[in-house]
Amino acid sequence: MRQSFTVDAHPKHVWAGLREVGAVHERLIPGYVTATRVEGSHRYLTMADGWVVHELIVTVDDRARRLAYAVVEGSRPELEHHHASFEVFADGPGGSLVVWTTDVLPDDRAPEVRLRVERGSQVMALALARKV
Repeated sequence: MRQSFTVDAHPKHVWAGLREVGAVHERLIPGYVTATRVEGSHRYLTMADGWVVHELIVTVDDRARRLAYAVVEGSRPELEHHHASFEVFADGPGGSLVVWTTDVLPDDRAPEVRLRVERGSQVMALALARKV
């Protein structure tokens, strides 16, 4: 699935927030994620209810402004496979377009994941627009 959203901020600013893999709780989805821990290429997100999601950071490509990750453990709903990437593009003067591509298995779980991606996109767009 592909979800795109615009951010009222320059692509350099938006990319800086996305590429900072250890600050999801501050830069991307504050309130939903309460803590982020990074150990090498592994990231652990602690959700507001205490649930922990273990991810593998696959790629942080500054030239392409692309971040790819895979959920290793703790996906909700439970999935056999979850891989996703973010890409940041310029969108008019001073704006950005973020494209979030997500692949999941089994296919019948995609509608629930899509709802989470849509809500996450809204939260991220607001968080990334902050000029902090």
